[in-house]
Amino acid sequence: MSRPKHSPVEYRNYALPPYFPIVLLTGDVWRISDVPSGTLHFHNCLEIGLCESDSGMMEFADSSRAFHAGDVTIVASDVPHTTYSAPGTASKWSYIFVNVEDLFQPYFPMDIISNRDMFHKLLRNYCAVLPKDSYPQVHTLVSGIIAELQKKELNFQFSVRGLMLSLMMRLINIYSAAGQAADSNIQLHENSLAIAPALYYIRKNYMMDFPMEDLASLCSMSPTHFRRTFSSVMGFGALEYLIRIRITHAAILLRTTEVPVLDISEEIGFHSVSSFNRHFMEIIGMTPMKYRKQMSCVRDKSILKCTGWLAPPKD
Repeated sequence: MSRPKHSPVEYRNYALPPYFPIVLLTGDVWRISDVPSGTLHFHNCLEIGLCESDSGMMEFADSSRAFHAGDVTIVASDVPHTTYSAPGTASKWSYIFVNVEDLFQPYFPMDIISNRDMFHKLLRNYCAVLPKDSYPQVHTLVSGIIAELQKKELNFQFSVRGLMLSLMMRLINIYSAAGQAADSNIQLHENSLAIAPALYYIRKNYMMDFPMEDLASLCSMSPTHFRRTFSSVMGFGALEYLIRIRITHAAILLRTTEVPVLDISEEIGFHSVSSFNRHFMEIIGMTPMKYRKQMSCVRDKSILKCTGWLAPPKD
């Protein structure tokens, strides 16, 4: 179904629990109408869907993909989309919404894996419909996560984290194969977990100024040993990691909002817009304004901001 060229897009800001940032939406209310909404939406976290009955279509900004009962759908945070069922049906779903990086922190920061850049792209730009017959392991893992979140037995949070970690590693391999990436092997440096407290602190406090010596103390290392260890694991220093995290958050804001560049620069911790522009150009390869023009998922659209969980529209 075609939409007007300048159709509105909804941005859904979901508040996930801070210490266990994952929510399951399931039950008979989560049935999708066969009437297309005409409005795409995107959200601030990863969406994992399990179609439990019937079939239909998922529509994205530039493509449509069919789904059937048993399929798992993966929609990254910056991907506008909508779902509707086949005529005369109302497909039943279970949905998982999760902030993957926060879910694993501080137990297993995802930045310590060898192909972290691919992982971050998956969380921001990936969308897929994965049939059960073709991807049985994905279906099993997603079903397991749903079951754990429903039962909530003793220490279920650890089971969910373990299953979700396995699912993310599986998705990285699928994503890698689709893009024909050269290396999909997931490897860890022998000192990866030693710098985990520093990675966690930077990701939580990237907008603030703090001495690098504080990071060394968090890892129970001398500043010299910390610098050497951090560089050996990450391939660059802690200050560069901080800058990359800031630029990553800036890119998200540029893609998903219309906040002025100067305000974004200040919000993520830069004291001057010229310094922000320079680092953004070095890391992304283009200016913030050019990046927004090319990559914005709200370009030429009105943004309807929504907060809270929205049940499927009724007929």
